[in-house]
Amino acid sequence: MNADRLTITPSATEPIYRQIGSQLRRLIASGQLSAGEELPSVRDVAVQHAVNPMTVSRAYSQLEAEGLLTRLRGRGMVVAQSAHAILSPEQRLARLQPQLADIARQARELDIPARLIVQRLRSLLEDAE
Repeated sequence: MNADRLTITPSATEPIYRQIGSQLRRLIASGQLSAGEELPSVRDVAVQHAVNPMTVSRAYSQLEAEGLLTRLRGRGMVVAQSAHAILSPEQRLARLQPQLADIARQARELDIPARLIVQRLRSLLEDAE
């Protein structure tokens, strides 16, 4: 995995270590990161995204404590063998539910019609392919 697969938004309300952890959890859950796959070093992620190495280390350590990552001497962090239970599409969608609910709430507060939100989301999804 390359450090550039992570998207970090320093101005977001979610702390950077949580952004890293959430993205890695999703990549593991979807099977995009396979068991034994090496993660970029703390230093590589920190330099690539101009963040404090301790922030990256905190995210990695948290995922290690959850059993999703394993630290291998001389190789760094890898996806744990036990972490690779691929979730069904419904389970993966459930992981997005909090963000989707937040978007829906904000759209109502801003009085943005649902059709415009759906159009924008569709456009973003198509751009990502």
